[in-house]
Amino acid sequence: QVQLVESGGELVQAGGSLRLSCAASGRTFSSYAMGWFRQDPGKEREFVASITRNGGNTYYSDSVKGRFTISRDNAKNTAYLQMNSLKPEDTAVYYCAAALVWGTWSNWGQGTQVTVSS
Repeated sequence: QVQLVESGGELVQAGGSLRLSCAASGRTFSSYAMGWFRQDPGKEREFVASITRNGGNTYYSDSVKGRFTISRDNAKNTAYLQMNSLKPEDTAVYYCAAALVWGTWSNWGQGTQVTVSS
């Protein structure tokens, strides 16, 4: 099992940037694929981005492609989500997740709030 703690969410103006971090406990971080998801109140949780164990492949939802970048530092047990050109519709609670089996997101953080003002 790996425990995940997100940080970096805050209020930002449209067009601005934020970097979210997801710190993982344990010594097996590099065994997990990592993902970012988001959820706005009243809506379903949606996929944002994911990255393979060694960081060699990344995937994005169409809504963030070209604006967000997912990365990881296995030496620091941390995953990141760099968010540029933020829009009000990016407002949500952002969660990181870990998967031992690709696509099976078994571990979740508590979330961090991102609010983008227009």
